Amino acid sequence: MAVKKLSEFLPGESGIVERVTGTGPFRQRLLEMGLTRGVRVEMEKTAPLGDPTEYVVKGYHISLRRGEADLIILNMESEEGI
Repeated sequence: MAVKKLSEFLPGESGIVERVTGTGPFRQRLLEMGLTRGVRVEMEKTAPLGDPTEYVVKGYHISLRRGEADLIILNMESEEGI
């Protein structure tokens, strides 16, 4: 299964969170937003200038800057799902 940073996703792509890198309060904030291991994340759309990007996590929409999305590693879902 292919592994990718969340910041590398294109609209419509989705994957399962493998790990959240980084340390301290910022990593904790990402975990509190629902970006925990095993959660499905779908890339929804990008702002006109490319940053931030909108994702769907557990049925709700979150926006992350590219630097934030770089900290999240996902396994890509295949066309038929996992």
